[in-house]
Amino acid sequence: MKKTISFSRAVKGELSLPGDKSISHRAAIFNSIARGKATISNFSTGEDCKSTLSCLKALGVKITGVKNMPNTVVIEGKGRSALREPSDILDAGNSGTTMRLMSGLLAAQPFFSVITGDESLRSRPMKRIIEPLSLMGAEIRGRNNDTLAPLSIKGGMLRGIEYRLPVASAQVKSSIILAALFAGSATKILEPAVSRDHTEQLLSYMGAQIKRNNNALDITPIANDLKPIDMNVPADISSAAYWLVAASIHPMAELKILNCGINPTRTGILDVLSNMGAKFYLINQRIEGGEPIADIVVSSSNLKGTRIEGDMIPRLIDEIPVIALAACFARGTTIIKDAGELRAKESDRIETTTSELSKLGANIEALPDGMIINGPCPLKGGITNSHFDHRLAMTLAVAGMVSPNKTVIDNSQVAEVSYPSFWEDLTRLQKAV
Repeated sequence: MKKTISFSRAVKGELSLPGDKSISHRAAIFNSIARGKATISNFSTGEDCKSTLSCLKALGVKITGVKNMPNTVVIEGKGRSALREPSDILDAGNSGTTMRLMSGLLAAQPFFSVITGDESLRSRPMKRIIEPLSLMGAEIRGRNNDTLAPLSIKGGMLRGIEYRLPVASAQVKSSIILAALFAGSATKILEPAVSRDHTEQLLSYMGAQIKRNNNALDITPIANDLKPIDMNVPADISSAAYWLVAASIHPMAELKILNCGINPTRTGILDVLSNMGAKFYLINQRIEGGEPIADIVVSSSNLKGTRIEGDMIPRLIDEIPVIALAACFARGTTIIKDAGELRAKESDRIETTTSELSKLGANIEALPDGMIINGPCPLKGGITNSHFDHRLAMTLAVAGMVSPNKTVIDNSQVAEVSYPSFWEDLTRLQKAV
C-alpha cells in the first residue's frame, strides 16, 4: 500500500494515543500466570500485541473482550503452573517482544513448544536469549546454529544464574526475569545500562521480589501465585514521539497529547528534545498502576543540534529514526552513536533511515553505530519506502507533513504493527486546520 502525504498547514489539536505497546505485552503475559481475573483497558490494538494474545490463548489462557468497551481485554489467569502444551506452532508475527518474552516463559514450562514469526522476525538475533536461558537449564534450538527463529523449546526445572547482558535490552532482560521467576534459586542480572523497567515495576506490583541495586537486578523465584492487576494502559510515548517531533519542527504547531506514559526509562525522547530546545511542558502528572503519566503540550520550536550516545541510547532506541528527522530541522550537527542495536531491528534502521531521509533532501550520514545529521536541511518531499518497518513508515509520514512537495511512502500499511490509528490521526490533524 502507498500513502501520499502533503504539507500540513498546521499541527494543532489533542490526541489520545494507543496504549503503550511494551506495557500491554507485559500486562497480558504477567496476568496470564497470576491467579484471578484482570481487566486491562486501553490495551494496544497493534498487531504485535495481538500476536502476544494469540500465543497466550494457544497456551490455554482465557482472554475475552468486554462489550461496549473497545480496546479492553480480560485475562483469566489460573496460576503459575496452569499453562498447557500448545498443539501447534506459536506465531509471534513481527513482534520481537512476543518472541523474546514468551521464550523466557516457555523455558520454564514442563512441556515442548515451537515459536516462530514472520520473515523479518526470523532474521533477528535470538542467541541473546538462547544463551542465558540455556545456562538456566532450558533446551533451546534454532536455525543458523541456534541463533535464529523458529525456536524449539523444551522447558522444565531451571536454575538461577548470574548473567551479564552484552547489550542493554529490555526484551532480553525480561525474558530472563520471566524464566527466573520459576527457577530453583535466585538470579542476578547485570545491565551495561538501565533499559526500560516496565517488567520489574509491574511484576513487583503483582507480588514478585525483584530488587535493583544500581545496574544489578536480583530476582527471587516466586513461592506463591502472582496477584492479578487491573490497569488502564497509558498512551505509548514511542507513538507520541512522532507527534512531539511533528509539532517541534512545524512552523505553526501546538499539540496536546493526553495520558502519556512518562516512565523515566522511556523518556529519552523528551530529554533529547529538551536538549535540542523544543518547547514542551507536562501537565496533570499522576501515577496509575505504578506507572507515571502526564499530558504533554508541545509547540513550534527552534531546534539545535545535539549529541546522543551512551546510557541515553536504551531510553530512546525506538525513537531514533524520528529523532534523526528532528535533527534535519535543527541548527548545527547532531551525532548519534552507540546505537548499533538499530541494525537488528525490523530493518537495519541505520541504513534505512539514512537512505530514505536522504531521498527527501536530508544531509545525513550513516555510522557503524549511528548517524551524523547536518542541519538545518529542510526536506523537499519525494518517493520513499518503509522497508516494512513501522517506525520508519511513521517517520517518513511526519517528514511529509513538513515538506513542501508530496511525499509518497510505499509499504505504508506496516504502521499498523504498533499504531493502527496512525493514518487516521494524521488525517484528523490535517483536517483540523
